[in-house]
Amino acid sequence: MNAGQASTDWRPSFLIIGAVKAATTWLLEQLQVNPHLYMPDPEPHYFSSEYHRGESYYRSFFDTYATTGRLLGEKSADYLAHPQAAQRLAAMVPNARLVVQFRNPIERAYSDYKMLYRRGTVRLAPEDYLTSRDSSQPRFLNDGLYAEHMRRWLDYFPQEQLHAILFDDVKQDAKEVVDSVSRHLGVDPVFDLGQSTKRANDGSERFLPMPFRKALSPFKGLVAPLRGSTWFETARDIFASEIAYPPLSADLRERLSDFYAEDIADLGAMLGRDLTHWTNGGTDHAVLRNQVAAR
Repeated sequence: MNAGQASTDWRPSFLIIGAVKAATTWLLEQLQVNPHLYMPDPEPHYFSSEYHRGESYYRSFFDTYATTGRLLGEKSADYLAHPQAAQRLAAMVPNARLVVQFRNPIERAYSDYKMLYRRGTVRLAPEDYLTSRDSSQPRFLNDGLYAEHMRRWLDYFPQEQLHAILFDDVKQDAKEVVDSVSRHLGVDPVFDLGQSTKRANDGSERFLPMPFRKALSPFKGLVAPLRGSTWFETARDIFASEIAYPPLSADLRERLSDFYAEDIADLGAMLGRDLTHWTNGGTDHAVLRNQVAAR
């Protein structure tokens, strides 16, 4: 389907469903450059945590653009791992095109931990959360069981409606990633080189101290347009600093490799991709963190 055939229905025709901390925000921002597509900035989370808010809540993200001839889509990275999202989504938009982006689950789990650590949600060492699915933050481990989640999605959507890409692919050929996703959606690709090298919410970024962030939280919307300006960034840098995260030890990394090994093998078989580098000591964060975002 080309852009001229786009439906005037307000319901989205495509969705990025995950995974959390796998550079899905980078992909969102690349697709937002395409004039044939519309995707809202905030994640609706409608088919996961916000389903109780009803269809009118979800519709509010798209109504304004339903008659523009653009394909409507959204990104909510928690859909992939949510136990009910696939069934709910299939009931509303059974023909939707889906995009899923995978990242080495070990790096994904640690990146997720770091995000909640800098928010102050977790304060203990990685070992307290990444050694058992029964921890106080089971999402750290569970969200990386990609093959387990994909089997659930394939119960509701045929294989041809799902397009999978890897975090690794973005580093290797970011343009081809955007081109392949665009082909899956049925639109001519538009690639923004500036977006391709942009970092978004990288774990190595400098942050304001937690008390400052909490105090400024109510004004986040007002401050957003000022980000990037010279005076704003200069003022921010006076107080911001890199966060010293508790490290992911070699022993814990090895245990995580064992934990994910079977699921990684299953995912590799599903995708027809060799993913053994995810558990054989290879790592993605060192080579990629200066290239793309993981949000």
